[in-house]
Parts: sequence; C-alpha cells; structure tokens
Amino acid sequence: MLFKIFWIFTRVALFSWGGGPASLALMQREVTQAGWVNSGEFADAVAIGNALPGPIAPQVSAYIGYKLAGLPGAILAVTGTVLPTTLLMLIMVVYFFSIKDNPAVRSMLKAVRPVVVGFLLWTAYDMAINVFGAKAQGWPAALSVGWDKILIILAAFVLLTFTKVHPVLLIAGAAGLGFAVYR
Repeated sequence: MLFKIFWIFTRVALFSWGGGPASLALMQREVTQAGWVNSGEFADAVAIGNALPGPIAPQVSAYIGYKLAGLPGAILAVTGTVLPTTLLMLIMVVYFFSIKDNPAVRSMLKAVRPVVVGFLLWTAYDMAINVFGAKAQGWPAALSVGWDKILIILAAFVLLTFTKVHPVLLIAGAAGLGFAVYR
C-alpha cells in the first residue's frame, strides 16, 4: 500500500501542469478511481488544505496518505507529490533560460495554459457537486436548498477579486460563520 501511495502521487506530480491547484483535478481523479477517498472526502481535504498556509497539493496528499496508512502514508504521499517535480525543476531551471524564448516552447505553453484553467474549472465543478449535493438531488433542487452556499461563494469571489482581503481572513470568517450558523 505504501508504494501505491507514493506511486500515485508521483504520477500526479509528473503528469499535471500548472502547479498545486491545477494538479488537484488529476489528483482527485486518481485517488477517487483508486477508491481511496470519495469526492466529498477530497473536498474536505481541499478545504482543510486551503485553511492552512503553504502549497495545497502536498497538504491534500498528506490528508489522503494519512487516511490510508497513517503517518508513513502521509510522508510518502507528500514525498511523491514534491520530490519528482522538485528534481525536475532543478534540472529544468538550468536549461529553461536558454530555451524559454524558443518559438516552439512559447507555442506549446500558449496551449498548455488554457488547459490548466480547464483543470481548475473541472475541480471547482466537481467540488460544487458535493458541496451542493447535486449528485443526489440534481442541480435544480441542490441550488434551491443551497442558496446560502451560493451567497458564500459569491461573497468570497467578490472579496478576492475586488478587495485586498487576505484569503486567510476569508477562511477564518467562513469558519466562524459555519460555527455560528450551521451548528
């Protein structure tokens, strides 16, 4: 099991583009297909990871690794998430500055960047299905009973887009709101 944990997170790290948040789509697909967590548990891992400082991908992998195999599972999941790409980055940084202006490299990056946005949108959509309970109820019913969640989403989006409110304050405020309202 420990090798499987390391291997899946290594595979996610090596085959996802765009950094930690963009890797979440592939990570979610891999760990849910493996039957290690369901989409709701993955959403919980992302929520906890976003409430903490630091990069999201190692935090989510630590959550899943710990759920599967305790501390050794968490350590191997994080190692699989971080080590391969760190080594590749160290190798690439030596060469990147000599090829970054190459037309072929620039053209490839122009096509890869929008795919990363698509990954992020898919992850948000899949998390929304769970947050609103749309799998069980269907979207119309889920949205009618989830109006409060829509307001929270919109408030977070507006505050992040149009103000300089730090995301940590939003997480803390949402936690306080949840404690006060949803208890």
